[in-house]
Amino acid sequence: MRRIYLSLLLLTGSSLSFAQSFSANLDLDQETDFIPDQVVMPASPLTLTPVFIGGVDQVQTTETYSNAAGTATAKEWHDFIGLTPDTEAAGEYWVSVNHEMVAKDDMIGDGGGMTVFKVRQNSNGSLTILNQTLDDNRTGQFFNVDFVNHVGETGMNCGGINSVVDGRIWTAEEWFRSSNRGSFSGGTNNGDGIYYSGGEAMGTEATGVRDTTDWVLDTKGISITLGGSDANNQTIKKYQNFNWMVEIDPKQAKAIRKQYNWGRAGFEGGTILKDNKTVIMGEDGNPGLLLKFVADVAGDFTSGDLFVYKESAASKWLEVDNSTMETMLDIHEFAWENGATMFNRLEWVTYDTINDLVYIAETGRDDIGNKWSDEYTDGGVAASHHIDRAADMGVDVYSSDYTDYYGRVLALDPSNDEITVLISGGPEYTSGDGTSLANYPTKH
Repeated sequence: MRRIYLSLLLLTGSSLSFAQSFSANLDLDQETDFIPDQVVMPASPLTLTPVFIGGVDQVQTTETYSNAAGTATAKEWHDFIGLTPDTEAAGEYWVSVNHEMVAKDDMIGDGGGMTVFKVRQNSNGSLTILNQTLDDNRTGQFFNVDFVNHVGETGMNCGGINSVVDGRIWTAEEWFRSSNRGSFSGGTNNGDGIYYSGGEAMGTEATGVRDTTDWVLDTKGISITLGGSDANNQTIKKYQNFNWMVEIDPKQAKAIRKQYNWGRAGFEGGTILKDNKTVIMGEDGNPGLLLKFVADVAGDFTSGDLFVYKESAASKWLEVDNSTMETMLDIHEFAWENGATMFNRLEWVTYDTINDLVYIAETGRDDIGNKWSDEYTDGGVAASHHIDRAADMGVDVYSSDYTDYYGRVLALDPSNDEITVLISGGPEYTSGDGTSLANYPTKH
């Protein structure tokens, strides 16, 4: 008889520390194929009160594309939610919400988006949305984060960083872009009803970012060069101004800078360690990179060193020259040529301040197949847990025979930079003797 213990930990967005635990156990005959038809949750003492609804609530906007400041319906597809405590008002927090939806919008701005608002946690646990007046004279409850007027449009805002040190917020522009056409489903209208990018007709209607004019760089104090010259006032392609970590100011609902010295990749998750200098970032890619940035001065991320994870290296981290924009625009070429480690979609990244570990969700993918074969040819190397797993399955890790449906949670130990598998997702892929492939259940 095998006893399975189930434990559910629920967190409430109204508190940084409140948690409620529920426990139950279920006795099963380990020889019996157990396939549940439904999952029944125990009654919860928690209550849920929606405070912000995308596509419904109105956000206050700034003057954008020569349109006067006003209100607009918030974008949707919430992903990351960050909390920044007000150190001068106990129990009050700024809430930052990413919108992964990519859509044109005259008031909010084309591409992705982000909404911020402030809440107060009441003594009974409920939340009150607070009215605010920002420095730009916007007044209300919900505010669109102004990217357009500070760093250019933003894109597909997925995960991000919520610093455990001081609540600073970065948003991740995840879906990697390799061209204007593939990025925006639109371009510049020359007056003939057709949208163009680089002279190429792109369609009669732009649905994403409409202006694909080359972007003039403003690195916001980051020391970096382009073509041997200071990158400021130099130009890049419009699509190249996407796929960065972007710091925002939730208190004033505006973007601060695109973090050009952290590299351009399909970022999703990230975290800042308690030294307030070390940043760990995961790329939601197939394959995806694990990156580290170390600031020269605590709390100042405009200057520092960038690294990609290389498991076979003695130091585990391979330094990247982040002083040149050519390398930062797409760090993958450098990474694979130098044997960087390949992961299967690194998404959420969080820091455990008690055990001093970084937890990373390696999502997995149903059709991973031979997606790593090109990067392997270029020099990339699969993470050792994938190599070992494929060997147990009796397949080549770089072939279409290798599957990794359910992913896992990884643990990075900053003291020695070793990565271990903390929790494997889904059912086991081998039979009891560890040699033959087992069938996956229809439900898992």
